[in-house]
Amino acid sequence: MAIPVALAILSSGFSCGGSTSSVPKDAAALADRGAIDRTRLDAPLRLGGPCNAIEDTPPLQPGVHVEIGTDITTWDSNPPSSGQHYPIWAAYQAYSTPVPRGYYVHDLEHGGVVLVYNCAIGDAGQEVPLDTSDGGDAGAGPCPSVAAELQAIIDAFPSDPKCDPAAGDPRVRFVLTPDPLLDVPVAAAAWGWTYKADCVDPATLSQFAKNHYDQGTEEICVNGQSVF
Repeated sequence: MAIPVALAILSSGFSCGGSTSSVPKDAAALADRGAIDRTRLDAPLRLGGPCNAIEDTPPLQPGVHVEIGTDITTWDSNPPSSGQHYPIWAAYQAYSTPVPRGYYVHDLEHGGVVLVYNCAIGDAGQEVPLDTSDGGDAGAGPCPSVAAELQAIIDAFPSDPKCDPAAGDPRVRFVLTPDPLLDVPVAAAAWGWTYKADCVDPATLSQFAKNHYDQGTEEICVNGQSVF
């Protein structure tokens, strides 16, 4: 853990902000952007598809480090997409138990994308029984079928040229975790961007990840910790 700790300490003074320039109004205009895009949507964007996916750009908050275990109450979106976070980030992998948000927001600052799900939320926002009927594995969480669909999106994502797995880096900067605080069944976050949906829609979610991957304020492809 020496490398992540050192990097976290070095980055503790960093923060970021955003602009309010004009923005595209439809999903087609958002596709295939290359450079870091700090434009903001002036209203949530309905992406369509079978899962009623919605993309949004909550106001960017400063990426201030707070003590591990701090109860952070200042985030302005669910899932959070910027703002206060812990000095250490989560290792880029799938988790069967929830990663505390203070860790995974730090992954966003490093250009990562976090895929989150809450199997206790149904399509209409109501609580439903957790799906444990189809078995699962160490990374599946309480509803392994949903976790598997999200993992397939990560597996299909192109390898990150900034990461060197031979040196211990992840192949890609993704975190997959259940999140009991989520108010929809499926969501994703990148630094300054959120995606929310009623189910897993590979087309819109993969495009969201493609659009906003590697657009944090600190370009670091080093694994954090996996035990919290």
